[in-house]
Amino acid sequence: MSTPSPSLWARVRRRLAQALHHRRFRRSVRHLSGPGQPLIGPGDVVVIALVRDGAFYLDAFLAHYRGLGAAHFVFCDNGSTDDTLTRLATQPDCTVLQSTLPWGEVENDLRRHAAETCAPGHWVLYADMDEIFTFDRAAQIGLPGLVAYLEREGYTALVAQMLEMFPRLPLQDAGQMSYEEALREFVYYDLRDTDARDYHDPGIGFAWFLAQNRVANAEIPVLFGGTRARVFGEACCLTKHPLVKVLPGVAPGVHPHVAAGVTCADFSALIQHYKFTNAPMARDADTAARGVIPHGEDRRRLEQFRADPDLTLWSEQAERFAGLRPLQDAGFLQRSAAFEAYLREIAE
Repeated sequence: MSTPSPSLWARVRRRLAQALHHRRFRRSVRHLSGPGQPLIGPGDVVVIALVRDGAFYLDAFLAHYRGLGAAHFVFCDNGSTDDTLTRLATQPDCTVLQSTLPWGEVENDLRRHAAETCAPGHWVLYADMDEIFTFDRAAQIGLPGLVAYLEREGYTALVAQMLEMFPRLPLQDAGQMSYEEALREFVYYDLRDTDARDYHDPGIGFAWFLAQNRVANAEIPVLFGGTRARVFGEACCLTKHPLVKVLPGVAPGVHPHVAAGVTCADFSALIQHYKFTNAPMARDADTAARGVIPHGEDRRRLEQFRADPDLTLWSEQAERFAGLRPLQDAGFLQRSAAFEAYLREIAE
């Protein structure tokens, strides 16, 4: 009788570990409030957000995505101790699921579980609490108009690029603003040190997922670097697949930035990222103490904050946000002649 090869044993152990993890995760999930099966129809979009102590962001977050026409929200809570859960329980368009297992272990599981249990067959928009998703003519057509175009063209996902927003003030001072104030004051960005990689570059760390996707516009890259790489040395990926239709063969939320088994649209959208709101130094100290971010970027930022209390992301090279067109002209975002024709068509 032959002895199984080491590689076979490794595969068996890996599959067993995955099965045990999945079982542990499913047992950890609780439905805290809101409908388990939201009443959503064709063309509706469900926003899915991971949250822990998100009260700081909540009003502005809900206002923005409701303004875009979101039909429902599913919040995946990771152990909030502020009044986030109490406030969400009063919102009829919000469902709250919870797992208190370590965030780094379950973030992908929570995203995928929320999509597949609350919105099968429908569009989901993944949005972190400090992210503002937007696209051409968003205020006019909203999410329903956007997904109508995606449906018409046979796309099942949309790529978005993340733009770090910051103010002229030192980050420590800006971190004391309310989120509403920050959305008004964080009006600068910097495209320097942004590295563009081909979408199907096999050297990308999550290339295995990307290889399962089709992208209608070969000019859409996977972006890395940017402001946080320049200032803090972080290995930031700026590209996400936030808008996904949950269909058979599609794996939503398998990675913080990627869905698999999708056909990506022929243009890219924008995520304005407001990471340095809400007392960033205190938040990094908390996550570093709890050890929940495996890559350790919170610890590197904390060291730099402590070394330079007046740290600012602003410089003379910073640009003031003036809509999507300058970002498209710079190649940070990609345009689509077909989508622009669609916008003209529905405006008539």
